[in-house]
Amino acid sequence: MRTALRCTPVLVLSAVLLTGCNIPVSGSDAKPSGTAAPAPSGSAHALPVGAGPQTHYTVQAQPAAGSCHYRYDHKEPLPDPVCTPGAVSPAVTQANLSTTICRKGGYTSGIRPSAYITGKEKAANAKSYGYTGSFRDAEYDHLLSLQLGGDPNDYRNLWVEAPDPGHRTGAGPNNNKDKVENRLHTAVCNHQVTLTAAQQAIATDWTTAETVLGISPQ
Repeated sequence: MRTALRCTPVLVLSAVLLTGCNIPVSGSDAKPSGTAAPAPSGSAHALPVGAGPQTHYTVQAQPAAGSCHYRYDHKEPLPDPVCTPGAVSPAVTQANLSTTICRKGGYTSGIRPSAYITGKEKAANAKSYGYTGSFRDAEYDHLLSLQLGGDPNDYRNLWVEAPDPGHRTGAGPNNNKDKVENRLHTAVCNHQVTLTAAQQAIATDWTTAETVLGISPQ
């Protein structure tokens, strides 16, 4: 299993760099946010912690053009584990599930950045990953979805998700990952698995997350 490098964003002379790794980020008006979390006992690695929900989002810098590379598992797209390791929101914990991601309605819509912000980020991130397909068919995806306590706008938690194999060009985003996210959300809210376990599993490989957690796809 490849372990994501931890990188600390630093602002130097208006250029954003990452210390601890060799991936610079681009974006003139962007400010990466969040810090690395301490590793939970027994975990393979700590997931970064983002800034959490904001009343005003700013465009986040993205990894440099061409520095990120898609991986594939059974032809399904996976993000680069260095560029996009995932990032959790500090606002969501195992203790407050009933008032955050597991409450009925309103949580994800209330914290989602506007299209004005994500549109600019998506265009820059497409260059990071070298994505040249239709933007209509590619989802600007939270690796750790909002309904699993993912950070809303940390650049480490967002990537241009290429279409699934067999996708009809021009049909718009329709990714199998979304179904996995929904089933993991149900499992977390039904206390079948812990929030941390679900986050770790989907960040590592969303195509195997259910198998790792012992959840049978419906």
